[in-house]
Amino acid sequence: MRIAVIGTGNVGQQLARAFSSVGHEVVFGTRDPHSETSQALAETMDAGMASPREAAQSADLVALAVPGQAVLDTAQTLGDLSGTIVIDPTNPVGPGLLPPASGDERSQAERLADLLPGARVVKAFNTLAAEHMTQGRLGGQPIALFLCGDDAEAKSVVAGIASDLGFDPVDVGGLDRARLTEPLALVWITLAVRGGHGRNFAFSLTRG
Repeated sequence: MRIAVIGTGNVGQQLARAFSSVGHEVVFGTRDPHSETSQALAETMDAGMASPREAAQSADLVALAVPGQAVLDTAQTLGDLSGTIVIDPTNPVGPGLLPPASGDERSQAERLADLLPGARVVKAFNTLAAEHMTQGRLGGQPIALFLCGDDAEAKSVVAGIASDLGFDPVDVGGLDRARLTEPLALVWITLAVRGGHGRNFAFSLTRG
């Protein structure tokens, strides 16, 4: 599968490594694909490099690995993604590491889906540290990868990638359930930043 990773920051690079490690072709989408930095990254990662729109239009699956505050603006530049699976690994973060007071009870993922009519949006990879995205186990235990989306087949595809990486895919429900997983990410951030746990931990499900 050809996967476009929109964004070349830490999350984008880790997701690209993860997807490549299980056999997928990766192309980065970045504002300056011909810069020395972009070309060096493409060579290091053995990945393609294109503008965000070009990368998204050429892909079977798109991962929007941009800062949370930029994801909605970025989505509007990608063109028609009808039928394309779009992974949203982002989280809106407000002052005090709380959900932003937007007056809109919907999740960021739902607002993203509104901007990409026909796209098959799946919320995933948003409740763990970037450095754990390439290996779905920590301390010998599989990390829970929470999935939300309205398209069962799209969720199955993302769950399959997650399983290939060693994660424990957990289907939370429709895209409206992202209203629960986005704040869960803030629990992780709070524990990491204020709780003294650092970044080397993850959520998992214990089943009896």
